[in-house]
Amino acid sequence: MDDLKVAVIGAGVIGRTHIDTLSNTKGLSLSAIVDPTPAARELAGACQVRYFADAGDLLDARICDAVVIASPNDTHVAIAELMLGAGLPVLLEKPVASSLPQGAALAAAVARSGVPLLVGHHRRHNPLIKAAKQAISEGAIGPLVMATVTCAMLKPMDYFDVAWRRDPDQGGPLLINAIHDIDLLRHFFGEVSTVQGTASNKTRGLEVEDTTAAILSFEDSGLATVTLSDAAVGPWAWELSSGENPGRFPKHDTTTHLYAGRDGGLSLPDLSLWTYGPGGDWTHRLNHRALARGTGDTYLAQMEHFGAVIRGEAEPLVTCLDGIRNMHVVAAIKRSSATGRTVDLSELAQQEAVA
Repeated sequence: MDDLKVAVIGAGVIGRTHIDTLSNTKGLSLSAIVDPTPAARELAGACQVRYFADAGDLLDARICDAVVIASPNDTHVAIAELMLGAGLPVLLEKPVASSLPQGAALAAAVARSGVPLLVGHHRRHNPLIKAAKQAISEGAIGPLVMATVTCAMLKPMDYFDVAWRRDPDQGGPLLINAIHDIDLLRHFFGEVSTVQGTASNKTRGLEVEDTTAAILSFEDSGLATVTLSDAAVGPWAWELSSGENPGRFPKHDTTTHLYAGRDGGLSLPDLSLWTYGPGGDWTHRLNHRALARGTGDTYLAQMEHFGAVIRGEAEPLVTCLDGIRNMHVVAAIKRSSATGRTVDLSELAQQEAVA
């Protein structure tokens, strides 16, 4: 069987990750790179694939079976609608849109086309996350009581030379980094009901936030705190502790995600499970064991799943609706930060329906 041909639209950092991954994915091959920059043209030449400056020209060439969209956030919806309309399955990087109304328009386009769209919340494909999801689903920690998620990393100032990273509608650690943590919280514990948040841009002084803290309450049970900064020194970030992307980030042996339930506690990325024996409480010593984990490259697993989605063998693990609900939580954190009040997620859904 011939390889499925996949074009990558957007040749920035994450686009290049997808390009490299396609070279190692059985049954898929890179057919083209779409990006208006000279560097992208050179990269296409080095990869010996077709180059296009515009997504419309890619469609005219009819040389792909599916596309990966890793372009700037404010272009996601327009390009995705174009590809879906042409019948091409899409792997769309997060966030799926730059506003909630745009996200609703994208959801409508997915429904109208009947073409599958997979959102690039790649962590769900990580063997660590798969093991944690299985343990939580099987009741290893019982109903959620509390969770603590921390993300601290120091990005260099030249990171913000790219204009969209300074744009509050597209950049900032909430949309770039914490949205992945939010996706995992939803993946493990269900939908968020209310949010209380605060944010600051005082460390760097850019228009976009550099530090945020939020309290999330869940529809089923439990509270979670999420604290993050891309202007603070520390190894307490998934990127710096999981070993998920060794080509970009060194791995530090520390924990960043703590989940505490009625029957046990679980930490990541070390996959440590803490439980009491029968009748145990805080006066007893906890039992500890590390959960078994699989192995494998997260981005490769995501691309293999995308291949199954293209062939109609699987439904997208992370749907367009998942991507939009993650955006709802981010928008609620921002609204709470601006107004100083708790935000109910139903408010955003109602306003989106009116829009």
